[in-house]
Amino acid sequence: MTALRKTPPALTPDAAPFAIRAERASDVAARETLLDACFGANRHLRTCQRLRDGRAPAEGLAFSVVRQDGLKNRLVGTLRLWHVSAGGVPALVLGPLAVDPSCRELGVGAALMRHALATAKAAGHGAVILLGDAPYYARFGFSALKIGELSLPGPFERDRLLGLELREGALAGACGTIAPTGASVPEIRVRRARAPRPLPHAA
Repeated sequence: MTALRKTPPALTPDAAPFAIRAERASDVAARETLLDACFGANRHLRTCQRLRDGRAPAEGLAFSVVRQDGLKNRLVGTLRLWHVSAGGVPALVLGPLAVDPSCRELGVGAALMRHALATAKAAGHGAVILLGDAPYYARFGFSALKIGELSLPGPFERDRLLGLELREGALAGACGTIAPTGASVPEIRVRRARAPRPLPHAA
């Protein structure tokens, strides 16, 4: 894994017992286990995975959520953003977003989304695209507007392809197939026991 820019932990509203920080190399095994539990055995076959395989996340835009569990911090959430070309327009693809089921009532997913989008905007990125449930992601400003001419490199549900402009006009003229543009890295998969139940987060 490439080195990720260190960022100070971000405590969430109301001092909830979890913190958001930059992903670390030591998070990889726990992250893979969490993703397996949330998305099931076929997650590596999903269309959006074709935008991530063999690529590094965008610099400074891979996040972990940790929660105090006894004397240790336990990873309970993960989110990454990736460089893509949205039909010739530079953008980021968000996902996967996964949260441990025991922490979903704490607002971990919403806090992680807001932190990631604010960080991406502050870094100068113009737009974010994801494949997910429109009712959930609408609260963060995502919609199907301005991405109707875009497609993914494989089967997908049109009403789940959503976009958000972090800078006005950033998706103007976006047309064609979304393609990965991030730095290439050797692909290493950590296999873990997989739970059967997929969850409604960004793929």
